[in-house]
Amino acid sequence: MELKKRIELDPRVCNGKPVIKGTRIPITVILEQLAEGKTWDSILSGYPELTREDIHAALHYARASIDHTDLKAVNA
Repeated sequence: MELKKRIELDPRVCNGKPVIKGTRIPITVILEQLAEGKTWDSILSGYPELTREDIHAALHYARASIDHTDLKAVNA
């Protein structure tokens, strides 16, 4: 998955926190909701601008962050 197509890091958007591209929805919001046990369908209904691919991207981004993988491609 090419994260740069779905994830945006822009200092002018949410103080540079990683967000779903084209939204102001931080990755952390999606991860928190998943951690609280919310279903994907519940998250998608609460944030109609999101897609399943966006949730996948959030999870891949979190994995890459934990693995300390090179995240420069996300900023490209």
